[in-house]
Amino acid sequence: MDAEPDPHLITLVLRAQDGDVASFEELVLRYQTPLFRMAYRTLNSRVDAEDAVQDTFTSAWTKLDQLRQPEAFSSWLYRQCVNRCRDLLRRRGSLSAALLSSDLLDETTATSAADADPVRQAEQSSSMDELGRLLESLPEEQRMVWVLRELQHFSYQQIADALEITEPTARGRLARARKSLAEGMEGWR
Repeated sequence: MDAEPDPHLITLVLRAQDGDVASFEELVLRYQTPLFRMAYRTLNSRVDAEDAVQDTFTSAWTKLDQLRQPEAFSSWLYRQCVNRCRDLLRRRGSLSAALLSSDLLDETTATSAADADPVRQAEQSSSMDELGRLLESLPEEQRMVWVLRELQHFSYQQIADALEITEPTARGRLARARKSLAEGMEGWR
């Protein structure tokens, strides 16, 4: 999600709203990976994440004519995906979401096998497992804000738009999530 309106994105959205399937397919290609990552880290299930993303795009296609501001497409799409994830979590009857698995770490934290120190890899894996357990213990609203900010790199305004909350509320939830995680990770320093 870009901070400034992307003219190419706006054009794609407008064309898709006019029924241009190729433009919508380009939007799908642009957003399917980041949406999947967010959904997977929220749901901790590849199948559920794939379902949430597919449902999001299906719904987006059918409701695209309701979008009045094409420049808000990204926030609108993420909000739909977040809502799908919440629905799936509620149907499960648990909040066992947002586990981080070491195989899905961002490229910036992953190390190549040739450069890897086995002790360091074991420590990192243990830390990620503990972080996953701590994230699972956070209330859903804090976990969603943390995932969007720390893993998806959303701005506070983008988080507020995606979750339909105010920016100060997003900041407060993130601060509480960070505090809880920092307290829980004390032993790992």
